[in-house]
Amino acid sequence: MNDAAEILPAEILFERRGSIGLVTLNRPKALNALTLGMIRQMDPQMRAWAADPEVKAVVVQGAGEKAFCAGGDVVSLYEAGKAARAGQGDGSAIRAFFSEEYVLNRLIKNYPKPYVALIDGISMGGGVGLSQHGSHRVVTERTLFAMPETGIGLYPDVGGTYFLPRLPGQVGTWLGLTGDRLKAADLLNIGAADAFVPSAKIESLIAALADGVAADEAIARHKEQPGDAPLAAHRDAIDRCYAHDTVEAILAALESEGTEWAAAQAATLKRVSPTSLKITLEAIRRGGTLDFDGCMKQELRLSLACLLGGHDFYEGIRAVLVDKDKNPRWNPADLAGVSRADVERHFAEAPGGDLEFKD
Repeated sequence: MNDAAEILPAEILFERRGSIGLVTLNRPKALNALTLGMIRQMDPQMRAWAADPEVKAVVVQGAGEKAFCAGGDVVSLYEAGKAARAGQGDGSAIRAFFSEEYVLNRLIKNYPKPYVALIDGISMGGGVGLSQHGSHRVVTERTLFAMPETGIGLYPDVGGTYFLPRLPGQVGTWLGLTGDRLKAADLLNIGAADAFVPSAKIESLIAALADGVAADEAIARHKEQPGDAPLAAHRDAIDRCYAHDTVEAILAALESEGTEWAAAQAATLKRVSPTSLKITLEAIRRGGTLDFDGCMKQELRLSLACLLGGHDFYEGIRAVLVDKDKNPRWNPADLAGVSRADVERHFAEAPGGDLEFKD
C-alpha cells in the first residue's frame, strides 16, 4: 500500500453523538455515491445501534453541500459486468452489491428506532433507498429527488417497486418511467417526505436529536413551509395518462393531451431505454400487490437480468458516464421491438437463486 492509499478518507463515517448514532456518507466528490464497502460497514453498525439502549435514533446525512447520495456506484458495476461478460470473473460482485444493498434497504424499512434521513441535496437511485424507507424523511431547499434509471437501461430499484406504486394516483408510475426530478414542496405534496427544514437549521436539528429530543418533536421545532408544489398543476394529467398498463397506451394518452407538458413527457419516454420502460411499468404494477420482501426479491431478479443478460445498462452507462456522448443506442431501439417474452425474462429466478433474508 502506498502513502496515497493510506491517507484516503473513509467512505462512510459513524459517530455516537449523545442519544443518536450519526452516519455520514463521505464521498462528496462522487456525490456520496454508495459503494459495496459502504453498505458492508453500514449494515452491521445499524444493527449494533438497534440493540444499544442508549441510542434513541439514527441520523443519516451526506458530506458536502451538493448531495445526500446521488445513487449507487454504477460505474463499478459496469466494469464488473463487462468483465464477467468477457469471461473474466463470474459476476459475483454484482450479485453481492445488489443483494447486500437490498438487505440494508429492508433493515431501514423495518428499523425499530427512528431513522432520520437528512436529504439535503441530490437524492437519486441508491440514495432514495437509504432515505425513502426511513421513518423520518427531512428535505431542504437543496433537495433534488429522482429515480432516473430508465435513462441508463435499468429500472427504479432499492425498493422503488414497493414505494412508487404506493404514492398517490399514478405519480409513482410517472416518476419511475420518466425519471423526472422533484424538489422539497413536491415531495411533501405526494407524501414522499415528512418535513421541510432549511439547510441552515440542519445542524441545530442534529443537536436537538443528540440531546435526546424525540424525533417528532425535534423536527416539529425546526420545520417550515416549503412553498407551493409545482407538481400539483399536473396531477390530474399524470393520473389520466399514466393509468394505462402498457407504455404504448401511456404514450398515446400523452400525445392526445395536446399540451406542452405532455409533449415534453412523450419526448422523455422516447429518449430512454424501451426495454427499461416496459420492465419498469411491469415491476411497478406487480409491486403494488407485493409486500416489501416480495418487492426486494423481485428486484434482485430484475437487476441481475439487466446486468448479466441485458444490453441497455452497458449502453446507458457508456453514453451517460463513460464516453458521455449522451447518445445511447438502445437494443431494441423502440417499444415495438421489446416483446412480452423479453419482459418476462427479467422476472424469472436468477442463477444462484432468489434473495434470502436471515431475520
